[in-house]
Amino acid sequence: MEQMEPGALAAVVTSPDRRAEHITELLALVRSRAYDGIDLDYETIAATGDATYRTVGAGYTALVRDLCSGLHALGKVCFATVTPKTTTTGRIWDYRSLGQVADRVRIMAYNLHYATGTPEPLSSTAWYDEILRRATAEIPVDSIELGLPAYGWDRAEGSDEGARHVTSKEAEALREAVGAPYGLDPVSQTPHFTYKEDGTVRTVWYQDARGTEAHLPVLRRYGVRDTVLWALNFEDPGLWAVLARGA
Repeated sequence: MEQMEPGALAAVVTSPDRRAEHITELLALVRSRAYDGIDLDYETIAATGDATYRTVGAGYTALVRDLCSGLHALGKVCFATVTPKTTTTGRIWDYRSLGQVADRVRIMAYNLHYATGTPEPLSSTAWYDEILRRATAEIPVDSIELGLPAYGWDRAEGSDEGARHVTSKEAEALREAVGAPYGLDPVSQTPHFTYKEDGTVRTVWYQDARGTEAHLPVLRRYGVRDTVLWALNFEDPGLWAVLARGA
């Protein structure tokens, strides 16, 4: 995951020389240990200065293409992790080209609503439908992995402060500790509850096995069988049985 200042990674991917140098370093890293390959998770490739979305997107696609070529020559796998492409997001990604060169394209289908703003769900069935309608039109279905959330946000209502991150395990433990009833939102099909802390009303939205089970039919409708989780050991223990059963 990119931890650079905005524009720093764009400067790398839009420069053929710097891009080639970066690929050389990544391939050397893979050869240095018994790695199976690379999952390239660069999430905030900002289009700043002279770098437009078109030029940055093209540069990133070239990076993935050349990196995957080098990895395949070594007998290694090449994955690209990207944010969802919808009517308002993801314009940096050339899904069609990425789907042609990467072994898997991992779409991070979480954070429909972020740690700021009003308390709302991390994902929804309607959002998954939009994501997959676009993705399956451009990427081979067998190359798609949909990222599922195993965490949540605990927000203070009426406050400008960012939300607290909680794992699915922590969210459920908190719900039981405060004695809040379990509730599955009928629209988004994600669990949530409200409680008070020092007089402040807080709302927690998260995802668990029951909510994931309600989301899986959307994936199956588009023929997507493969999922990836953010993150291991965050999850509701019952999630594995749900994924094993499918929907």
